[in-house]
Amino acid sequence: MSFIKTRKKIVSSAIVSSLSVMASTAALAAQDEQATQLPKIQAEASAEEQQGLKVDRSANTKFVAPLLDTPKSVSVISKQLIEDTNVTTLSDALRTVPGITLGAGEGGNPNGDRPFIRGYSSESSIYVDGVRNSTSQNREMFAVEQVEITKGSSSALGGAGSVGGSINMISKVAKKGDSLEGSVQGGTDQYARVTLDGNKDFGNGIAARVAVLGHTNEKAGQADGAEYNRFGIAPSITFGLDTPTRATLSYYYLKSDDTPDAGVPYWNGANNTATGKPLTAKQGIYYGWKDRDFQKQENQIGTIKVEHDFNENLTLSNIASYTRSKNDYIWTQPDDSQKNIANGEVWRRANTRITDTSGFNDQLSLRGKFNTGTIKHSFNIGAEYSKLDSDKGSYTLTSNSGKPITGAPANGACSLGIGAASDYWCTSAWNPNSSDPWLGSKTANKKVTTTTAETTSVYLLDSIEFTPQWLLDLGARWDKFDTELKTNATGVKLENNTDFFSYQAGLTYKPVENGSIYASFATSANPVGIDAGDGSETAVNANNRDLDPEKARTYEIGTKWDLFNNRLNLTAAIFRTEKQNTRIQLDSTTYTNGGESKVDGFELSANGNITDKWAVSAGYTYLDSEQTNPGPSCTRAGVCTYPNPAKGKELPNVPKNSATLWSTYQVMPKLTIGAGAYYSDKVYGDAANTKFVPSYVRYDAMARYDVTKNVNLQLNVNNISDKRYFTKAYASHYATEADGRNAVLALNFKF
Repeated sequence: MSFIKTRKKIVSSAIVSSLSVMASTAALAAQDEQATQLPKIQAEASAEEQQGLKVDRSANTKFVAPLLDTPKSVSVISKQLIEDTNVTTLSDALRTVPGITLGAGEGGNPNGDRPFIRGYSSESSIYVDGVRNSTSQNREMFAVEQVEITKGSSSALGGAGSVGGSINMISKVAKKGDSLEGSVQGGTDQYARVTLDGNKDFGNGIAARVAVLGHTNEKAGQADGAEYNRFGIAPSITFGLDTPTRATLSYYYLKSDDTPDAGVPYWNGANNTATGKPLTAKQGIYYGWKDRDFQKQENQIGTIKVEHDFNENLTLSNIASYTRSKNDYIWTQPDDSQKNIANGEVWRRANTRITDTSGFNDQLSLRGKFNTGTIKHSFNIGAEYSKLDSDKGSYTLTSNSGKPITGAPANGACSLGIGAASDYWCTSAWNPNSSDPWLGSKTANKKVTTTTAETTSVYLLDSIEFTPQWLLDLGARWDKFDTELKTNATGVKLENNTDFFSYQAGLTYKPVENGSIYASFATSANPVGIDAGDGSETAVNANNRDLDPEKARTYEIGTKWDLFNNRLNLTAAIFRTEKQNTRIQLDSTTYTNGGESKVDGFELSANGNITDKWAVSAGYTYLDSEQTNPGPSCTRAGVCTYPNPAKGKELPNVPKNSATLWSTYQVMPKLTIGAGAYYSDKVYGDAANTKFVPSYVRYDAMARYDVTKNVNLQLNVNNISDKRYFTKAYASHYATEADGRNAVLALNFKF
């Protein structure tokens, strides 16, 4: 608590100073005369120019047609929706989109972003401004304009991965005009947040922008448990605004210092097994060890983007970025595997990691329009190169008294008893004490292995208009992917080198200008080691070094309509995603590309304004998943048997039904109210469908009052009913409990 209070004072002092400086800058800017502007050449609308809940065009230039004419499901979390719901992390933002669930990290990775889209993990398919950003981290929203979710197989667009879809975060960068906006927020559970976003147009085509963040809070509804503290800054400068040649230099920095959530173990009291739903303990229970547990992350992105318009129909672009990511933690996993809960005990198993990942990415593209007779083309052709290097290690923990720290029932920590008898490695299943003293020691084992992932790609995307009613979307991509694992103590290297093609094709019929009906097909490929071992994807090892990429394909039929003078967009789609070549185990040392699974489903969405005062963002997704061929059932010791009880069962992390609704209404000229509801069906954590988190409905509300034209007060109340529900289901041991009821009051300003 004292740490949080100290952090609040630091954040408050920093923001007061920043506000003073930026306010002075804005006042001076208001006195400047507007520079003469050249005619606008760029055809693409930036994310910030698109207002409201309805977004017409992707900020990703690989979408060569408006979203209405794109034969693919694309959901956009707009800037307005981000502001209305006051979401602060990517995980929070994704709950507003049905068909997306959050998975708990595999391989001991806690609390990193691991979204599942239409039943398949997209952890390695997260992008920032179209550049892959697959390292394990908790992403913030302070420097994000909007989030775009492409659903279905889409490797032709983004490269390897993208089985169920991909996520692209659009950054705030320097723009035309002077502006200053920000927010000062306080709330329950020691919540304090300050953000500042200032843009200065210096004239002569030069503008600079900086976004700043300070944030701290405790987990809502959890006493003496998880805490979150982070600081971020994202400056950028652009040269050549409204000229044929433009260059933007940007930098992103986020530092987090958290006490992570320990989760809740599964337990079925009827048969004393670690199955079924999470333990029915009190809401907000916390098994963590605050004297021991921590998670420190540091993420940096430096980007240079250069564009040149040869004419109004042809643009050459190059984006080069360098990334650096650190993830360092010791985290309590409340292990249920030893059946200690039958005795009212939980073993405080330690998951640890020390990861340092750096990456370079360069994307060269040529985009534009041309005609071949009466046929019109909108195209994007390009080449990409990326290299990711990840050093991975861990901590060794010991008991200073020499007591056992394992979970074995006969001679492990819980065989000694709860509390001091076991040096606190064993705690109560019903009343754990997070303030137990840490009596052990830790040794850092840095850079045990180094994993490298290198990709070279070329692609072509083309939207072909035969007539105003008929459009054909085509795309193809070739990737060469090489990955290597080096054990640094011995110098032994393991490699997996492969190349693959990905395709997409879609036919769109427009019976009227504001409507479209389409059918599409797309593929994806997911090679071994796509995230260089910094995440939950399987890194290259001795057993999978010769395996081919996993393949998937998506069939989709859908329709999109703009109604009410193009203020509201309605979409509907039915689809099937089939995954082939899934990696499965046959015995202790043999793996093969023999598994298969599928997801059938349909979805509906509505985004935009029904009237001038009434806005809505709503969606529903139905997913029918099946593990059609999971291979044999294998133990950790490598003993594999047939038949696999998972065959024919649902895929983990896939709710059959999910729905979201957010709606706002301007009841008076200065007062807007909003409300939201989020529903998810039961979600299984394991392939055998023996562990699950129950279904839930969560309700949120918002009220915003405009004090002046430039200042408003906004109150958000989340989880109004204080529902106990779970957001993540881990395959083996635990589920992550959601925040309890919480409220945040914000003073927002825009000049």
